[in-house]
Amino acid sequence: MASVTMEQIRKAQRAEGPATILAIGTACPPNFVTQADFPDYYFRVTKSEHMTALKNKFQRICDKTMIKKRHLYLTEEHLKQNPNMCEYSAPSLDTRQDMLVVEVPKLGREAAMNAIKEWDQPKSKITHLIFCTTSGVDMPGADYQCAKLLGLSPSVKRLMLYQQGCFGGGTVLRLAKDIAENNKGARVLAVCSEIMTTSIFHGPTESHFDSMVVQALFGDGASALVVGAEPDESVGERPIFELVSAAQTIMPDSDGAIGGHLKESGLMLHLIRDVPKLISNNIEKNLIEAFREIGIRDWNSIFWIAHPGGRAILDEVEAKLRLKKEKMADSRHVLSEFGNMSSACVFFIMDELRKRSLEEGKSTTGDGLEWGVLFGFGPGVTVETVVLHSVANKV
Repeated sequence: MASVTMEQIRKAQRAEGPATILAIGTACPPNFVTQADFPDYYFRVTKSEHMTALKNKFQRICDKTMIKKRHLYLTEEHLKQNPNMCEYSAPSLDTRQDMLVVEVPKLGREAAMNAIKEWDQPKSKITHLIFCTTSGVDMPGADYQCAKLLGLSPSVKRLMLYQQGCFGGGTVLRLAKDIAENNKGARVLAVCSEIMTTSIFHGPTESHFDSMVVQALFGDGASALVVGAEPDESVGERPIFELVSAAQTIMPDSDGAIGGHLKESGLMLHLIRDVPKLISNNIEKNLIEAFREIGIRDWNSIFWIAHPGGRAILDEVEAKLRLKKEKMADSRHVLSEFGNMSSACVFFIMDELRKRSLEEGKSTTGDGLEWGVLFGFGPGVTVETVVLHSVANKV
C-alpha cells in the first residue's frame, strides 16, 4: 500500500506563491536607421527613386509614426547581395530563411544572457525555455538552437512558439506563469526574438498600400525574462513584478483585420485602417473582466504596458479610456526608439517602466502604483491581457 497520497504528490509538485518576474534582458542588432532618413534609404536600396509620388506618400507615413529610429538586421550590403528581396513579390523565401534560422536564435541568446546576468544565478537552474518568434521556421526550432548557444542543460523543457505576431509577448508570459506556478522550483527562461524586417522587407508598390505602412513601422529586437515562483532571496533572487492573472481573447468583428501570409516572396503582412478604433472600442471589456475581482475601475490608477503596434493605437486607447498622458509614456518611448518589434516589445516596455520607476524614486517597480496591466494585440485580432502586481523598490 502506497505511503503517499495523490493529493500529497500534487501539492508537492506545485509552488505556493505566484509566479514572479526575476530578471529582464533586451538586445538589438547594431545596425540602425533613423526614421527621418528611411524614405530616402528605402527608395534608394529598392531602386525605386523614380516613384516620386509614392515616395512622398511614404514620407508622410514615416513622419506620422513618431518613430525616431529602428534597429535592423538587414544592411544595405545584404540587400545589394540579394536583389530579389528589394522587389515587392520576387521569390526570396530561401534567402530570408537562411538568414533567420541562424540570426534569430543568436539575437535571442544575447537578450537571454542579459537577463541571466541580472538574475545572477547559474544557468543550470533554468528548467524550462519558451522561445517565441514570427521570424523564420526550422526544425529543430529556434528554441533548440538558443538552448545550445546558451549551454543550457540537455534536459531543459522547451516550448517553441512560431507565428504569434505582436500578441506573442503576452502569450509567453501567460505560459511562463502557468509553468512556474505548477512546477515547484521551476525557473522559466522566456525569450522573444524578432528579426521582422528580414521577413517583411519588400519594395514599394501602389497596389498594396498596407505593405508600405508595415515598412515604416517594424524594427528588430529580442527580449527575455526569467520567471519563477517563490523567489529565493537568500541567494539573491529579487522579484520585479508578480503575475496575477492572464487571459487571451479574440476581439469581436475583427476577422481579417490583422494577418500575415508566408509566401515565396517572404512574409506578407496586412492590416486594415480601422485596427486602432477596433482595439480601442473593445479594450475596456478586457480591463473590466481582468480587474473585476480586484475591484478596480479607474484605469488611471494602474500602470500600463501596452504593445505599441503604432502611434494611432496608443492614441485611440488613450482617448477612449481617458488616460493621462504619462500612462502610455513608456510604450511611446519604446516605439520611438525601436519601432514595433512584434512580440519582443512588451518586455522592452516593462524594462523601461521598472528602470524609470527606480530612477525617479518611485515606491514600487510600477511607477509607484500597486496594480498594472500588460496588453498584447496581434493577428486575429487576438488580445493578451496580463494583470501585474508591482513590488517595493529597494535602493
